[in-house]
Amino acid sequence: MSVADKTLSLSPHALKAELFGFDPMIGRRLCADAKAGLLPHLHAVVADRKGEIILESYGSGPDENRGRPLGVVAFTGQTLHDLRSVTKSIVSLLYGIALEKGLVPRLDTPILSFFPEYADLASDPERMKRTVEHALTMSLGMEWDETRPYTDAENSEIAKEPAPDRFRYILERPLVAEPGTRWIYSGGATALIGEILQRGTGRSLVDLARDMLFHPLGISDFEWSAGKDGTLSPASGLRMTAPDLLKVGRLVLNNGIWEGRRIVPEAWITASLRPVIATDDGLDYGYFWFCGQAPVRALGGPSPWFAGFGNGGQRLWLCPRADVAAVVFSGNYNDWTAWIAPTRVWSEIILANLTDAGA
Repeated sequence: MSVADKTLSLSPHALKAELFGFDPMIGRRLCADAKAGLLPHLHAVVADRKGEIILESYGSGPDENRGRPLGVVAFTGQTLHDLRSVTKSIVSLLYGIALEKGLVPRLDTPILSFFPEYADLASDPERMKRTVEHALTMSLGMEWDETRPYTDAENSEIAKEPAPDRFRYILERPLVAEPGTRWIYSGGATALIGEILQRGTGRSLVDLARDMLFHPLGISDFEWSAGKDGTLSPASGLRMTAPDLLKVGRLVLNNGIWEGRRIVPEAWITASLRPVIATDDGLDYGYFWFCGQAPVRALGGPSPWFAGFGNGGQRLWLCPRADVAAVVFSGNYNDWTAWIAPTRVWSEIILANLTDAGA
């Protein structure tokens, strides 16, 4: 690990932190833990409470854009960063917006009914049981293996890219469980939702995100990566700045309202963050959002949190009871330990330094 990996610069938010119910030393504790090597590979940490930034810190270190090395990057609030699978949570918001406008099918609609070109697959009544909601909750009950490294050609998410027809590749996977009964992490499920969004609206995901979500939030600088065939990746393609991703988190905590304007239906926010199915690692899952609990002393005990998770340690954390949102960007790609540092930042730095539940 380079010295750069252990160094974080701190923006001056100590006063805001204290005013909004946090220990004013929160920033110094973050930097001290990073310097001690307890938080390796951190690129950015930004957190707010009630819409006010209480912590903002940036580091430097090696980075990449979906596997393409970018060298050592000095990160700031204007630096675009891979979200990886946090992209999935944003796709969920886009679906909710489009659903209210009547542009995409209801959640109980069979997935295959929106892909008429696969009539042979639709002739199987078992496959027709798989609905939009099952895709949003990754409970399609279809074989998909992302447990292998993303450098492994046998990883299902990697294997679909060179497939002659990526959507047939996804939809013809072997059936391994009844829909709604088993959670299987699947970028293929998100690819289906992204394609339904594009077919239903007649617009690209880039246009939908810009016009329906990002423009209302004042976000103009973002990228959405595509595969070699030009197909955008709904599962992991977004690149955003940390402060802009934090705006998305604040929008969700505000039940879909931004500066007095309704952006996302409140009912969709509620439904998305409702735990629907248990994951393999002790968490629950909603509509492309992870759901869990963490101890918060200021709140009297364990409190629910919701998050978008991304490869390498990318996180968008939300704690509605505390009214706290946080973004963590990291560069620990394709490493099984990547979850440790962002979880420490969330639980041991941010939530642990909340001092006033009612601030």
